[in-house]
Amino acid sequence: MKRRGLPYISVLADPTTGGVAASFAMLGDIIIAEPNALIGFAGPRVIEQTMRTGLPKGFQRSEFLLKHGFIDMIVHRKELPQTLSKILSMLKQGSCLKTARKSSR
Repeated sequence: MKRRGLPYISVLADPTTGGVAASFAMLGDIIIAEPNALIGFAGPRVIEQTMRTGLPKGFQRSEFLLKHGFIDMIVHRKELPQTLSKILSMLKQGSCLKTARKSSR
């Protein structure tokens, strides 16, 4: 997809955990998550036991990840089709501009 200039949009539902979170879910060019979605490789209890310390409030929730730059936006599931349509329209317009610029050279 990258070689062809196609966007990779990742949509994270609740929960997105384990290998999915540790691999392709977080590789998107645009990463969208549901409100209050649990997103992470290991669960909070495992991390607390491993690190022997408490975690910040909301750790591994989509709002925390948005605040810290790990995801790009939070969208309610009911609004997802419209949001994806807007994003794809904007990306399509951008690629049309790039194509027009290349052909005019």
